[in-house]
Amino acid sequence: MSRGYRPALGGMAFFALAFSLGLYFTFAAVQGDYGLFRRAEILAERAELRAELEALDAEVARMENRTRRLSDDYLDLDLLDQQTRDVLGLIRADEIVIR
Repeated sequence: MSRGYRPALGGMAFFALAFSLGLYFTFAAVQGDYGLFRRAEILAERAELRAELEALDAEVARMENRTRRLSDDYLDLDLLDQQTRDVLGLIRADEIVIR
């Protein structure tokens, strides 16, 4: 009376649970909030923000230069002449305006 080998139900349940947990943690490591795909998105966003910061720093430096050139301590006459023409719409007597 030999019976066929029948694996224990507890052993199969343990392996099924371990396999399910392994799948869950693998999925979380790749797709989760702190996963590999999110990390790649964060790195790309960081590169974009750094490029934007550099552009803004250059714009601030340009604006500071123009502000300094119009200050009381250092007066750039060419820049002052350009600003008066733009704001007030003035021209010199020896200039011809073509529209």
